[in-house]
Amino acid sequence: MTKQFWLNLPVKDIAKAKAFYSAIGFRFNEQQTNEESACMELGEKNVIVMLFTENVFRHFCRNNVTDTSNSTEVLLSIDAETRTEVDEILANAVAAGGSVYGEPHDQGWMYGAGFSDLDGHRWNILYMDTSKLQS
Repeated sequence: MTKQFWLNLPVKDIAKAKAFYSAIGFRFNEQQTNEESACMELGEKNVIVMLFTENVFRHFCRNNVTDTSNSTEVLLSIDAETRTEVDEILANAVAAGGSVYGEPHDQGWMYGAGFSDLDGHRWNILYMDTSKLQS
């Protein structure tokens, strides 16, 4: 049925958003990037996250952009290869101007943390060792 899946996120400033996400290790397809949008590719499957200026995003969805200072429309989760990588991504996000909304926590089989980007979108970073999962 579907060949590809991507997410669309509103941002206030494309250049600042690109700098933020680049600082935490995300990559961009520059052929699909301009002053109003940026194409970010995540993971081994190259899931696309399109960043759009709020005006462009509002035009596409024909609705108001969520005020992330008091609500969350989506929680984005990414996996890490190690616990150390969780901590590194979190530290890089903070150094690039983001904030921590979920301190690192260990559930035995899963270790994770959460950060908010420059526009208040919330991201989970998770390392999962399913061999430690109790059945």
